[in-house]
Amino acid sequence: MIERSHLAIIREVEQQGSLTAAAEKLFLTQSALSHSMKKLEQQLGTDIWLREGRSLRLTQAGHYLLAVANRLLPQLSLAEERLRQFAQGERGTLRIGMECHPCYQWLLKVVSPYLADWPDVDVDVKQKFQFGGIGALFGYEIDMLVTPDPLYKPGLLFQPVFDYEQVLVVNSQHALASLEYVLPEQLTQETLITYPVELDRLDIYNQFLQPAGISPHVHKPIETTDIMLQMVASGRGVAALPRWLVEESQPRFAVVPVKLGKQGIAKQIYLGIREADIQIDYVQAFIDLAQSNVS
Repeated sequence: MIERSHLAIIREVEQQGSLTAAAEKLFLTQSALSHSMKKLEQQLGTDIWLREGRSLRLTQAGHYLLAVANRLLPQLSLAEERLRQFAQGERGTLRIGMECHPCYQWLLKVVSPYLADWPDVDVDVKQKFQFGGIGALFGYEIDMLVTPDPLYKPGLLFQPVFDYEQVLVVNSQHALASLEYVLPEQLTQETLITYPVELDRLDIYNQFLQPAGISPHVHKPIETTDIMLQMVASGRGVAALPRWLVEESQPRFAVVPVKLGKQGIAKQIYLGIREADIQIDYVQAFIDLAQSNVS
């Protein structure tokens, strides 16, 4: 009863705002579109829209079908594209979502040799999914998620690919620069520079400061890693970043990494994929390459 065309119509009407605009987008006449949906409503025995003058408002049933459309249509499109690629001997595109700021610098080390090894695969990196990538994976907007904080859900797999330590970054002349490690109370008078992320997603807060009931003197969000390092090098504050990223930046910035607490904060970068995609050769090849590229 419910066909793909019905789902496409519901989604387009919602996105375009009217039957006329949706019909144009789908290359249908408005009468054909209206007839198709009226017939579906009769078959289902319930209205999909309530008509209020010239506007349409989704009913409860309509909202449910819209959710189904938003979930299924991307999957069907991806399935068709993959089958077309198989038929033509192509590999396709690996769409990677980023869920952390410094992960991008790490990813560049993997993408370059991967493109050389897999010339028939395009890589599309999408940074708009920072801290919202699980939904993008389930919604088939991306094929792989790079994250330091995996969220294990049925249907998803997460593979650890890179170990690193989260450290405090200070100016090389800072009083804390000579210490082996810092304690939370030593940051009470500091300006802490972080990425613009909710505090409960920041390791320095949820694993270091908050358990001790400590807050920095000032919290300053900055989005760009280089600007963050420049601020620290200029004595404008301290920051928390992966040790490897700090050490790579030291030739350009006068900064020093210091361990957060006596035990430090150990982290990993994970690659998340859908379980159904584990058999795709170029997806597994990216994971294998990422695991081997530990330098």
